[in-house]
Amino acid sequence: MTQSEKAQRFAALHVKGDPLVLYNIWDAGSAAAVAKAGAKAVATGSWSVAAAQGFGDGQALPLELLETIVGRIAASVDVPLTVDFEGAYAAEPEGVTRNVARIISAGAIGINFEDQVVGGEGLYPIDTQAARVAAARKAGEEAGVPLFVNARTDLFLKEKDAARHGDLVAEALERAAAYQEAGASGFFVPGLGDLALLRQVCDGTPLPVNGMKIAEAPTIGELAAQGVSRISHGPGPYWQAMKDLGAHAEALYGVGS
Repeated sequence: MTQSEKAQRFAALHVKGDPLVLYNIWDAGSAAAVAKAGAKAVATGSWSVAAAQGFGDGQALPLELLETIVGRIAASVDVPLTVDFEGAYAAEPEGVTRNVARIISAGAIGINFEDQVVGGEGLYPIDTQAARVAAARKAGEEAGVPLFVNARTDLFLKEKDAARHGDLVAEALERAAAYQEAGASGFFVPGLGDLALLRQVCDGTPLPVNGMKIAEAPTIGELAAQGVSRISHGPGPYWQAMKDLGAHAEALYGVGS
């Protein structure tokens, strides 16, 4: 498949109630393992990619290194690759377009693009973030690739008190509408674990909604039943892999015996 065909195939995998399930990867080796296991697409998680290279999350990983990692992943698997691109390593739309173009050139057909101010406070105003979404869309158009722009809102992640998440649904849907008009392909709501509220979001936007699978609950089936079109695992796969690696090493070296 060409890169454009991969992008089209990836978009078609987003089906409401029958979601694309992504077991997030962090390098070419993990991508190859997940693809071999039968994944229809692979997706990086920014936290995992950074940690695997000894960096913290929040765009601490140099963009040039991320570009290299994306290129190696794309060259190692035949399935579509979407990249957690955080805030695109830029605040202004011109920088967003320029940097997203680099990730597309490296082989990505999709990105996660968040509305929090990376390295700053709070979220971008809705109109500001919509302009940034449009800038990411522009990069895809200029490259001739129908880039899947998964517009992420950090409203729910920023509010640690889950009891207050219901008060944020209206703003989340306002953001979804603005991002859709600006060219977003999907809407990502990490941190929203209440199933009833997740259903409200899924019912309130025509965009495919991306839910997050964390630990045991909610289950994939429960998330799918709310109408999500995509399920991510975030840093969970990396944490599990490192836990298993550590356990094997402890057994080898006799730690705790």
